[in-house]
Amino acid sequence: MADSWANSERRGQRPDSGSDLHLDLAPSSGPGAPRPRAALLAALRDAVRTGRLAPGTRLPSSRTLAADLGLARNTVAGAYGELVAEGWLTARQGSGTRVADRAEPAAPSRPAQPSRTERPSRTEHRSRTGRPAGTEHRSSTERPSRTGRPARLPFSPDQRRQHRPTHDLRTGAPDVSAFPRSAWLASARRALTAAPARAFSHGDLRGAAELRQALAGYLARARGVRADPERIVVCAGFAQGVALLARVVAGEIAVEECGLPFHRELLDTQPARTRPLPVDAHGARTQLLDTGRDFADVRAVLLTPAHQYPLGVPLHPDRRAAVVDWAGRRGGLVLEDDYDGEFRYDRNPVGALQGLDPERIIYLGTASKALAPALRLAWMVLPDHLVEPVLAAKTPAEWTTGTLDQLTLADFLERGAYDRHVRTMRQRYRRRRDRLVEQLAAHVPEARATGIAAGLHAVLRLPPGVTEAAALRALDRSGVASDPLSGFRHPTAPRDAPASPSLVVGYGTPPEHAYTAALDALCGALATCRPGGS
Repeated sequence: MADSWANSERRGQRPDSGSDLHLDLAPSSGPGAPRPRAALLAALRDAVRTGRLAPGTRLPSSRTLAADLGLARNTVAGAYGELVAEGWLTARQGSGTRVADRAEPAAPSRPAQPSRTERPSRTEHRSRTGRPAGTEHRSSTERPSRTGRPARLPFSPDQRRQHRPTHDLRTGAPDVSAFPRSAWLASARRALTAAPARAFSHGDLRGAAELRQALAGYLARARGVRADPERIVVCAGFAQGVALLARVVAGEIAVEECGLPFHRELLDTQPARTRPLPVDAHGARTQLLDTGRDFADVRAVLLTPAHQYPLGVPLHPDRRAAVVDWAGRRGGLVLEDDYDGEFRYDRNPVGALQGLDPERIIYLGTASKALAPALRLAWMVLPDHLVEPVLAAKTPAEWTTGTLDQLTLADFLERGAYDRHVRTMRQRYRRRRDRLVEQLAAHVPEARATGIAAGLHAVLRLPPGVTEAAALRALDRSGVASDPLSGFRHPTAPRDAPASPSLVVGYGTPPEHAYTAALDALCGALATCRPGGS
């Protein structure tokens, strides 16, 4: 199946009011391949039938969808018309094309589970675990250090310096100055006005029902996730979600050998619990989970399949299939970090891996990149058998996200404000990426930016003869902060071949008004440390 994702920014179109739409289109070439219209009809029917497109969901205009999928507009308009006639869709003047109400699928049967409506008191938690509340688990925001004292977790390969650099090109944050304050405030007012009385009491451990319902619809439509609201758990940030999973997932866990250090910090609840999984130009080498001796005891793997962090490559389709097969055969689990799934520029976006096997793949998402880290809003879509263990691991001492913030995000999603903001920022970040490539070509042509088809950062391969240490010293003299690629490497990964000296440059971090100066400072600093440079 060829993954396609309808959005109005590719090939320079002006955005319209339609939503992002992920579709799986069958190839339209080769013997026996369906015609484009038949493939589109089948993909739309399947998305509606399975519930990925919920009743009432507005579809992109025929012009936008045709441009994004590379089809003739008449093909899309004809498919829309046929589905309207069949009753799958409705079309009204001024309202656009939407999924018909009658198309809602029946809810799947599931075993009865005890209610988790209210956060338990400390007394209730003691009776459930047999130990005083808070003694069996540490807070998700800390981990035991080797000395037994809690250690603060870094959010970059090196601890953040206490002073703020003049030009911050480190990864891990979007342009927070672009936060949609007016739209968010409007959603907050509506959410506060409509909030039921229960919203001001202890909340559901899984998160506000309104947000879980909104997330289920959005993730199914935009990322191809098979999301039941009952299986969604809202977290106070991505780190809390990973820390909760570290408590309930048994055995050794494989992680990408080049990846976020704080992933390892959170998962290493026991010494040497994580195993480095090699990564190359096609993403993590997942076939080694079956064949590699070092992975015989591994029962879970944490991956960034849509956009490997930090190298920026998608996981090859064969390797996606390999890890799903491994999880099925071994009874393993895949932890899918979809940290920036909305930001794609030069290639068809890759749908979530979770859609291939929801009972073996845990989907983790966050609002940190699309909106702001300060919201402390993230989510997990769990296999059915892990919902109760994860809720049991949520102690009363956990960080929580306020119910009103959750209701605000639910309104933001339901009214399309999230889609509109993502489209705006997608265009902005694409322009920034293009300017980075242009400036490097003009001033430091020996350097090369890679991993730039998606995301908010680029891997900058340094000119020949320039080391990471020399580049960082030059950047520091110019007031520029960036991250060395070597800092993302797992400490126990084999050093078979020296990696090309590189920097990881977060072009999404600076505010818009400061970006030009940051680029000038970056290129100027790199020019001074070139062999032969002044």
